[in-house]
Amino acid sequence: MGKIFNIQRFSVYDGPGIRTAVFFAGCNLGCLWCHNPESIPSKQQIKFNADQCILCGKCAVLCANKAHAFAHEHIFDREKCQSCLNCVSECYAEALVSVYRELSVAELEKSILTDIEYFRQSGGGVTFSGGEPMIQADFLLEILKACKTHDIHTAVDTAGAANFESFEKILPYCDLILYDVKAIDNNLHERLTGSSNELILENLKRLAGCADTEIWVRVPVIPGANTGDMANIAEFVSKLNISKCELMPYHKLGESKYTSLGLSDAHIFDAPDDDLMEDIKKLFGERGVNL
Repeated sequence: MGKIFNIQRFSVYDGPGIRTAVFFAGCNLGCLWCHNPESIPSKQQIKFNADQCILCGKCAVLCANKAHAFAHEHIFDREKCQSCLNCVSECYAEALVSVYRELSVAELEKSILTDIEYFRQSGGGVTFSGGEPMIQADFLLEILKACKTHDIHTAVDTAGAANFESFEKILPYCDLILYDVKAIDNNLHERLTGSSNELILENLKRLAGCADTEIWVRVPVIPGANTGDMANIAEFVSKLNISKCELMPYHKLGESKYTSLGLSDAHIFDAPDDDLMEDIKKLFGERGVNL
């Protein structure tokens, strides 16, 4: 069974053509700018969308741990919540929703196949993202195999913090690796993600040396975080055998998720302006990196 927190159809930003993006729950990095904070823990969570609550009170009746209370508003005490999901199952207003669901390979395969005609007509396919799909490497391997039996183009979007042996297992069934590079300076990377980048960069160099593996490097551009390291990233990437590099400007679309998860540690960054993006593109272009 795989832990899946979202299936996004008709994606055009996660590889070639029209794609179905499957988001795996669980991540071993803690990027300060994360757009999907619900994907980080592997443990089930409940999102509370207060603006959708109709104050029916069913959740308070169902909850044995008294995590829900009502006065003039719905109060959700997360410390009491055991994520049994009884409240979620009865919340027809979808004010309470589970972060992920567990799917079998066959169930996920069936869902992906509903879009197969769009893949064929557009040259698209399926992209497995997250979170970090390599955390669920065994499940990822089996769903990749299932997709290849239908000749579906497959891509894996990864931050690379996994044993290289896991990559070796999936490579025969993966047409494209979308590989995130957030910083080259290791001290900076640790401050921004909570983890060293030594394994990440070593894995990327090894993957780039695999003749049959197509790689797109993806670089998030976050002013106030990693923009000062862009020249180092460009220099590093320029020495790799990759198809292209994508510069991914930071956006604020994920900030509301922190509130729904009861998180108070959201880090607010500004989106890069056009001038900054052009300057960074020039840095990469001067080093011969295909954008």
